Amino acid sequence: MNNLLEETKFILKKYGISANKSLGQNFLINEEVIKKMIEGAEVSKNDLIIEIGPGLGTLTKELLEKAGKVIAIELDKRMIEILSDRFALYTNFELINQDVLKVNLKELISNNKIQNGTVKIVANLPYYITTPIIMKLLEEKLEVESITVMVQKEVADRLIEKPGGKNSGAITYSVYYYATSANIIEVMPESFIPEPSVESEVIKLTIRKQVPVQIQNEELLFKIIKYAFMQRRKTLVNALEKSGIFNSKEEIIKILKKLNLNDRVRGEALSLEDYANITNLVTKM
Repeated sequence: MNNLLEETKFILKKYGISANKSLGQNFLINEEVIKKMIEGAEVSKNDLIIEIGPGLGTLTKELLEKAGKVIAIELDKRMIEILSDRFALYTNFELINQDVLKVNLKELISNNKIQNGTVKIVANLPYYITTPIIMKLLEEKLEVESITVMVQKEVADRLIEKPGGKNSGAITYSVYYYATSANIIEVMPESFIPEPSVESEVIKLTIRKQVPVQIQNEELLFKIIKYAFMQRRKTLVNALEKSGIFNSKEEIIKILKKLNLNDRVRGEALSLEDYANITNLVTKM
């Protein structure tokens, strides 16, 4: 008997609700996955955990037992009543009813960090806004040690790929710049109700203490990478031609030759270091 399945059905019936498809809600009912997530995140009493999209609180419940404090950020007002009722007796629980993309996470962390402790993100992310959330967590350079999240497997493959690998996309380079990555566990659709139409994966991003390349203009680096991947079938020269960064096609070719790169190369074949070198040359021009 699956206790989590029965518990989830009971809560949904009690509050008279069902999963909201527009918010990408699929409720996790696999105890092994939850156990692996918490083990992978290395949750301890020294940790402030920020959970995004807690839903019915299945993961939250286990986090509260292991962490010093859990701050859950939930957009769906229907879930707020459930979470408030469920964890009313927990003194280490805080609930925020807001869109995580609008939350001032730096301020939140600063006001709640445990003395001499660490901050970790642990979440079953809404799949429809996975990338914006991941990028917010990385680009804001938060005082966070790691990000352990469940995402769609196809997205996970891009997030944990190495730059230049077969699954790499623009986000691969961003993640690699800010963090090291690892796979925790693959998750089948039957681990949720309702079952999603895709497989999922739990991954862990450990924030780097130092970025892997020397760069003079971070914003320009990611702008160049973004344009390089916007039209993957094009060569890098053709993809960057209309980016507004370079004066001419000839200028791009000149930069590539200076770096001993073929002017027929495609964006996905370049390493992060290659992009850093291109960016630094452009910055000096």
